[in-house]
Amino acid sequence: MNVSDFAFDLPAELVAQYPPEERGSSRLLVLDRRTGGVVHAAIRDIARFLGPGDLAVFNDTRVFPARLLGEREPGGGAVEVLLVSRIDDERWEALVHPGQRMRPGRRVRFERGGRTLHGEVLEERFFGRRLVRFWTSDAGTVTDAIEAIGHIPLPPYIKRPDLDLDRERYQTVFARDAGSIAAPTAGLHFTDAILRSLDEAGVERATITLHVGYGTFKPVRASEVEAHTVDPERYAISERAASRINAALDAGRRIVAVGTTTTRALEAAAAAGGGRVAAASAETGLFIHPGHRFLVAGGLVTNFHLPASSLLMLVAAFGGREHVFNAYREAVEQRYRFYSYGDAMLVV
Repeated sequence: MNVSDFAFDLPAELVAQYPPEERGSSRLLVLDRRTGGVVHAAIRDIARFLGPGDLAVFNDTRVFPARLLGEREPGGGAVEVLLVSRIDDERWEALVHPGQRMRPGRRVRFERGGRTLHGEVLEERFFGRRLVRFWTSDAGTVTDAIEAIGHIPLPPYIKRPDLDLDRERYQTVFARDAGSIAAPTAGLHFTDAILRSLDEAGVERATITLHVGYGTFKPVRASEVEAHTVDPERYAISERAASRINAALDAGRRIVAVGTTTTRALEAAAAAGGGRVAAASAETGLFIHPGHRFLVAGGLVTNFHLPASSLLMLVAAFGGREHVFNAYREAVEQRYRFYSYGDAMLVV
């Protein structure tokens, strides 16, 4: 299948640059994947389209302020470091800019709000990454300093600096386990009131964790879909969540994955478990595209994704390419907001 089959015209002004004024006020497009029928609604009304017996599964990962802005030592000169993967309490794998100036042995300093964090490049790694050791000049830990000094790593298609509001709004209300450098954006729409409405409608809930990595922004550069690969990401499923998911599977109840990240974790776990989801902490590089046989997901809550992206291919695999593209055309005509801070879509 050609990657060009997943291209479409998206006006730049439809890529949301800011969250809606109020969390939970986004629009919701509901797609029936059997008929292709579309209903326009609001995310606060999502419980109308689900019901008793459904199990909604959420990703409770927490975004941490992984973007560090500082200067080289000695001599100054701006440096930007994006923390990609934690090795231990002091060492991180990171993307560094400007990379050509940050060879092993070079040092950097980051300051903000009265806190100071130091770093030294230890070695160069693949794809331009660096192994960096950090330390503080006060009694606090490196983790505390990163939380205080770091910036929220907004996606590259949000063309503005991060703001204080992003620390709250680029985070789900149920975020728990820090480890993501990008939000599980379908979860951003949910408020405590919307979650209560699901409870009142008889919808069961479970949470799993998948830490979203930098690879979520990786463009599809291959000409054929099957030639693309996605970067591995860590996920964890507890005994309690696995029990709820398997009970729903055994009873033939619908499992609604909230987000593409949740979908990947569930499908990877089920594939590893021969159709059942085992409690595990593991890594997955599963790339879901048309032709994938879904083992767990019977419904999907997601945002609207960019043209020719791997996330759009996942949605097309679940909803059917023709139905999904018809819905996307209608979303563009109706001026829905796209991507991380955009509107929501429910595929059932």
